[in-house]
Amino acid sequence: MKKDKLSIYILSVLSFAALLPPLLLPLGRTDTTRAVTAAILVVLTFAVCVIIRRRRSVSIRWRSILLLHLAVAALYAIALHMSGLYFGYYQNPYTVDADLILKTLLPMAVIIVTTEILRAVFLAQQSKFASLMAFFTALTAEVLMISSLTNVTSFNRFMDLVGLTLLPAVIGNVYYHYACKHYGAIPNILLRLITSLYTYFLPTTSAMPDALASCTRIFFPLILLALVSSLYEKKKKYALQKGHKLGWFATALTVAACIAIAMLISCRFRFGALVIATESMTGEINKGDMIIYERYEDQPIQEGQIVVFLQNESRIVHRVVKIETVKGETRYYTKGDANETPDSGYRTRADIFGLTDVKLAYIGYPTLWLREIISNTN
Repeated sequence: MKKDKLSIYILSVLSFAALLPPLLLPLGRTDTTRAVTAAILVVLTFAVCVIIRRRRSVSIRWRSILLLHLAVAALYAIALHMSGLYFGYYQNPYTVDADLILKTLLPMAVIIVTTEILRAVFLAQQSKFASLMAFFTALTAEVLMISSLTNVTSFNRFMDLVGLTLLPAVIGNVYYHYACKHYGAIPNILLRLITSLYTYFLPTTSAMPDALASCTRIFFPLILLALVSSLYEKKKKYALQKGHKLGWFATALTVAACIAIAMLISCRFRFGALVIATESMTGEINKGDMIIYERYEDQPIQEGQIVVFLQNESRIVHRVVKIETVKGETRYYTKGDANETPDSGYRTRADIFGLTDVKLAYIGYPTLWLREIISNTN
């Protein structure tokens, strides 16, 4: 193996391996993890740029892509902020001062810039291995910019890491890899800086549910990929057009499915989803099933109907076995089909969260198994 090729392999592996300690070791606060990650990436970027001298010539369209990224990033930020007109707004907990700049904004900016420089250098080497390692390095750096594996102390936090951080980061880096390969690092740096940091400078932030916000982060790079390829890439040969269209159709269906799932999980719309984790309703609804429920908005409830109600901040799925009105207050008495006795006390309209008569058998078992694995690990 040639010496320069060996250097590329070693440096690409080293870049990824150097980010594993902050990912796996308990460094404490997220600010500390960001600072350590940024410092590692600065050293790596300097070393890689000094040792590897081969560079790719950037497409003459890079300025057009730069302007497109600027416009799309601005529209993205505006659209997310305007979603607060529907979801409501939260007061932004961040104040842009020297402390925030040094502990949050500067490390995030350094991570973004160095990651894209590393990506550009490795992609220029015409090595599939270096390209793959650059992808994993960039993906790990983006995860570290938000969280780390040491923060995963429960099943819910693991699902948050996967759904809210990892999946959007994977899809985003697929596009960043594509754009960097064709148009260089600068357009990506601009896009990522705007979309990652703009929320810190706003007085309020949208109260959009996390699941939907994650979905937009998945959907956004796919739209951008379609836009860039349709505007700037050469047309495919006619023989490939059918497969190309089918590919985009499959992508559109995948995105639509992600949006639908996010809408169900967010529980902010008319319908929601819930995995059954107990055997209290065995027979009608079994452990591992997923139910689809309609949000309760004073619809009439009859005896025998299955409802979702809140109890100690948990959502319970049981059947209404008795209804009575006392002093103008409607009281609902519930019971699990497999339980010998009714639930203690009664429910009022304020406790009822949803109504259900739709279930998807066994589809929730992977979630339960994963929950058990994480619980046993902790």
